Amino acid sequence: MPMVYQQNINPYSKLGVWHIAETEAFFTATVPLQREITHPHKRLQHLAGRFLLKELFPDFPYELIKIADTRKPFLEDEAFHFSISHCGDYAAVMVSTASRVGVDVELISAKPQKVKHKFLSEDEHQLILQLGAGVNDGYNTFLTLAWSIKESMYKWYGDGEIDFIEHLQINAVHIDDNSGVAHCKLLKAGTRELAVHFLLFNQNCISWISSDV
Repeated sequence: MPMVYQQNINPYSKLGVWHIAETEAFFTATVPLQREITHPHKRLQHLAGRFLLKELFPDFPYELIKIADTRKPFLEDEAFHFSISHCGDYAAVMVSTASRVGVDVELISAKPQKVKHKFLSEDEHQLILQLGAGVNDGYNTFLTLAWSIKESMYKWYGDGEIDFIEHLQINAVHIDDNSGVAHCKLLKAGTRELAVHFLLFNQNCISWISSDV
């Protein structure tokens, strides 16, 4: 299928979401598999992410991608800053030629309930309860969104050694229909205020951040 969502964040940053419905051959015609991945669907997700990099920026040198000890993919010359996420049948990519970026896509489900004590403070949990009140499946929706927001912050930071409760804070969430922004703080080597944007679509949520270090 074609790209299901694309946004030009600014003149140098782009975001894209791809619904994976193609065969491996479709992707490998453009981006050959660079490492061994035994699980067929994970292989498709990997290929779709690389393919989407080229869709957003045709001159993206995907063959030069390296993986840091924190598992963050990067380019040594930082000609492009990028972040890749995939979940189920969706791949999301954000690329910038100027700013550090982070993106995360999640399938809305009850799964985050099992680990909410590992990533949500009590104040954040109360915020989730308020946001979900009166909304169909609101608790799972906004709990999943909170997880996605913190994942995108973690990816933006990129250096690992992050405690999701101590270092990543969600202070307020503003939503209009199915999109909005979360006002957050990253408390690591000082305090950094970050705006994390998000979109709810097809039982999924995607969050992203683009900001200078």
